[in-house]
Amino acid sequence: MKWFFMLAVASACTGCAVVAVADAVVTTGAVVVKTGVKAAGAVVGAVLPD
Repeated sequence: MKWFFMLAVASACTGCAVVAVADAVVTTGAVVVKTGVKAAGAVVGAVLPD
């Protein structure tokens, strides 16, 4: 059902809109990963002394 809905939305959208949505998804994923890496670095920095 989910795939059918996504296919229907993708076919209804124009090419530019599909690219914009894909770009937004990739950007969101990159921000999530970057935030996780920063948080892990902060934890390591707090645990290990200078």
